[in-house]
Amino acid sequence: MSESTHDGAIAVSPRPGSDEGLSPAELAAKYGLSQSGARPSLGGYVKQLWGRRHFILTFSRAKLHAQYSQAKLGQLWQVMTPLLNAGVYFLIFGLILKAGRGMDIRDYIPFLIIGVFVFTFTQSSALAGVRAISGNLGLVRALHFPRASLPISFSLQQLQQLLYSMVIVFVFVLSFGNWPRWSWLLIIPVLVLQFVFNTGLALILARMGSKTPDLAQLMPFVLRTWMYASGVLFSIPLMLQDRDVPTWIVDVLQWNPAAIYMDLIRCALIDGYSTENLPPLVWPAAIGWALLMAAVGFVYFWKAEERYGRG
Repeated sequence: MSESTHDGAIAVSPRPGSDEGLSPAELAAKYGLSQSGARPSLGGYVKQLWGRRHFILTFSRAKLHAQYSQAKLGQLWQVMTPLLNAGVYFLIFGLILKAGRGMDIRDYIPFLIIGVFVFTFTQSSALAGVRAISGNLGLVRALHFPRASLPISFSLQQLQQLLYSMVIVFVFVLSFGNWPRWSWLLIIPVLVLQFVFNTGLALILARMGSKTPDLAQLMPFVLRTWMYASGVLFSIPLMLQDRDVPTWIVDVLQWNPAAIYMDLIRCALIDGYSTENLPPLVWPAAIGWALLMAAVGFVYFWKAEERYGRG
């Protein structure tokens, strides 16, 4: 299309382009472009995580070895910290407050050791999860990778630490006359379920902590309350059986996931701690808690994938 100007010259106007009138989204779709940092589909996100599995494993190992690198005793603190805590709890709650009432002292000491080590697994995963994004902003902003790699890696780090610590648990269990039996093998599925539960919990806390860093200061108080309510220091049914406590409170305490995973391992390793101390349908409950927390945590974290490290 052409037209004459005032000085007689001919001006040619460009023909309407084929992209005229298209929205930015339509233009991007036409030329195969995608939004930088956009959230992938849920299935695509899972594939990305699987592709980073070697990074997740290597990162968790590096964090584990670096955790106590500045201490003279190094990795021994992985075992000594929960062991010293157990010693303090035994002195205060076991000897002074008689929290092991209804249990023989030979059963109560392994009972307490198992409770402290197993709950520390969940406690440490939660504390690491809440700082997974906010404490690694440099890595998050510098590299492109599925952000769920971080809380998953921290949960895996805590699992490795617990597996090292289980040597001490076995020593205490054996020292008080509990000899190996087939039920000991049950600790493998229990720890797998607890790891799945912890990972879901870490994912939830990682998203919450990414926007509210102060949550990391609040979590120790929340976790301490959870510890006292989970029967780490005492058997819930034995402690409450002669007290005027509503039945629903006992049920809530026994059905909380931390108590379920601890008591399943106690029943597997301690001869004097029988299944009578467990709530009914305990294995379906253990599986249900793990799958529910993992599914909710993963989806909840994925929905904010494109916002981590921004603002």
